Amino acid sequence: MSNINSGFINDKNMILATDFYQLTMGAAYYQYNLEKSIDENQDIATFELFIRKFPKHRNYLIFAGLEQAVQYILNARFTERTIEFLRKKEVFKNIDPSFFDKYLPNFKFNLDVWAMKEGNFFFPNEPILRVEGPMFHAQIVETYLLNVINYQTIVASKASRIKNVAPDKVLLEFGTRRSHSPLAGVYAARASYIAGFNSTSNVVADLELGINSTGTMAHSFVQKFDDEFDSFESYYKIYGKNSILLIDTYDTEIAAQKSCKFGNKIMGVRLDSGDLINHARKVRKILDDNGCEQVLIVASSDLNEYKIKEIIEKNAPIDAFGVGTELATSSDDPTISGVYKLIEYNGVPKIKISEEKVTYPGKKQVYRIYDKDGMFKEDILSLENESPPSNSEPLLNPIMKNGALLKKLPKLEDIQKFYIDNIKKLPNYFKQLEETHIFELKISKKLKQLTKSLKLKHA
Repeated sequence: MSNINSGFINDKNMILATDFYQLTMGAAYYQYNLEKSIDENQDIATFELFIRKFPKHRNYLIFAGLEQAVQYILNARFTERTIEFLRKKEVFKNIDPSFFDKYLPNFKFNLDVWAMKEGNFFFPNEPILRVEGPMFHAQIVETYLLNVINYQTIVASKASRIKNVAPDKVLLEFGTRRSHSPLAGVYAARASYIAGFNSTSNVVADLELGINSTGTMAHSFVQKFDDEFDSFESYYKIYGKNSILLIDTYDTEIAAQKSCKFGNKIMGVRLDSGDLINHARKVRKILDDNGCEQVLIVASSDLNEYKIKEIIEKNAPIDAFGVGTELATSSDDPTISGVYKLIEYNGVPKIKISEEKVTYPGKKQVYRIYDKDGMFKEDILSLENESPPSNSEPLLNPIMKNGALLKKLPKLEDIQKFYIDNIKKLPNYFKQLEETHIFELKISKKLKQLTKSLKLKHA
């Protein structure tokens, strides 16, 4: 599978894929430093990205989107066109011309980055990414990082729930036509693959990321023919053993009878409407009675983790599930409260306090502790310079130094393998479809003390 160099979704210069206020703040930082004769290497900020709270019904989350975040940092540049576009903005009239003539043309991100491994499970208020560097650099990455990480994380978390209820089924990601943009369709394929899905309908995800793309046939293909069987026969002549026949255009059970004429030479039949449980049972009997025991039954039609769980619990003979809209949009809760907050400036811890939204200050590390059976026990949030708890694993790892990768990022299939191995360490009570919120993040004594002292300072 391709990795960091995949072109369509990675190599574009996305420097302006940001909120405009990031640029006005960046220019303000530059102007202030220029007037005060401050070198930007003396203007160092540290930000952490974390999720404030669970989406509905979730008891854990799956981290995804790191590769695209890194690629943005590696490739983003201010081109002549983007610089001239910004120069003409009236709001920048008081910014020194050197900002446009010297600084932006030579700009390259100079950031240190720490992150959890993609595919790791995590919980609210745990930093999953930390960024450190000159304030201008660390500030303007905020919007893009939140965009790619928020979206891929919520889709990967949804896909994980589906994988939990159907661990032995073939899972197909079918969400591109309902995703919120063509690129979101690619990201949905990537995120769901990380969380254990087998393939996708998205062809770009296959070309660029190596996620196997699959498909069946359209109702329109069946409708094109006056006789339904003629459509099946024509399709089979072209695709042979790879054929999956769509049998719900007219009468599902009659179409199942027609598909039996191909014996076990076709791969499967697909149900895309109606009572899937009832149809699957009838179709399975028809297939088996006609010696087509090896023919698979694939089901789609607005599936989600709840419907799939019911199908499996009722022992409906469905072998593979195509999940689209509900996955690519995370439709039961399509947003996630990811935030990117300043937690240190020039080595001095910073805190944000507004009503109940408290941000833990200072550079931090998340330590994970397992029980004697190797199962997840607890996470402890500590200041980075504290001694690690005994028998713990640090979750934030160095990824970039001064804007350069420290080592190659893992291939996508390796990220999926890590997810599959790692999610086994999460006890089953976290994997319930209902909210339990039994997780409680442990906060170290020193971090509590620092947080308290800064609250008092700003009271």
